[in-house]
Amino acid sequence: MSKATLTIDLQAIANNWRALDRLTKAETGAVVKADSYGLGAERVANALAQAGARQFFVALAEEGAALRQALGDRPVINVFSGHMAGDAEAIRDAALTPMINSTEQLLRQLETLPGHPFGVQLDSGMNRLGMEPAEWAALRDIAQSQPLTLIMSHLACSDAPDHEMNAAQLRSFHDMTQGIDVARSLSATGGILLGSDYHFDVTRPGIGLYGGRPFDDAQPVVTLDVPVIQTRTVTPGETVGYGNSWTADTMVTLATVAAGYADGLKRALGNAVGEACFQHDGKTLPIVGRVSMDLITVDISALSDVPQTLQLIGPGQGVDDLADWAGTIGYEILTSLGARYDRHYIA
Repeated sequence: MSKATLTIDLQAIANNWRALDRLTKAETGAVVKADSYGLGAERVANALAQAGARQFFVALAEEGAALRQALGDRPVINVFSGHMAGDAEAIRDAALTPMINSTEQLLRQLETLPGHPFGVQLDSGMNRLGMEPAEWAALRDIAQSQPLTLIMSHLACSDAPDHEMNAAQLRSFHDMTQGIDVARSLSATGGILLGSDYHFDVTRPGIGLYGGRPFDDAQPVVTLDVPVIQTRTVTPGETVGYGNSWTADTMVTLATVAAGYADGLKRALGNAVGEACFQHDGKTLPIVGRVSMDLITVDISALSDVPQTLQLIGPGQGVDDLADWAGTIGYEILTSLGARYDRHYIA
């Protein structure tokens, strides 16, 4: 084995979707933007469609067009970025539903694609995408006279259930959509877990499908097994890696494995001294020295034999553990996993 193996459990993704679907009475969509968080949108979306998902959400029209080719005609494919300049052909040909974010986008939609369905994204307080309350108030009658299919907004702090921002955005969303007979959507994974007040008509789980926080009951989705290239014994006082950043206190056995930051593994993992680790046969094996472009050095002194591979992501430690060690979030770990892996899908 010359390359690391990234194994993606499509059945676990489908089971996570079903579990989140059971938590609400709403229709459950699926967010598959950024190539399904780096795991392969075509394979993932087809597994979700087989599980029952009928609405999908992507970031860009280009993603939507590729997804349409993979899924066929039936599912609804919503585009978070709305109708950007130059998108009309892709939106029309791939039958995409843009989530309109501004007056400019609404005018572009009505001028270039009259009669084509669209949704609207409202800014309920996150100040990122969507129409603000005054802008929406001026345009809502125009929007409602068109084939408007969905009104959505996005929660800023849903991963912190007690944060006051959640209730504030819920009030704002209610105020902006009161009296409108159109399907509404406020919640991604975190919002689903906040309870029924946040569910409305359509939910949009993303990270929870892929085994990440805040959905603690999610089934693990990803394993990453990295081949061992070479082993050596170092004596007390010897250093390892760039910058002599790790010094042996005792005699240790080290394995050099074939992955690094070019494969999306954060360089900061090498600075998480005593925390970041690989695993094998139930044993924890610390990363020592810096993570380099293609290589990582691991203390395997706890093992009696040298294995062919060591596991970095798996049932014993998930993407959120790596994120904690690297000072980031599970989303970034997933979407950073590189293209050099041998990818293996479990259907």
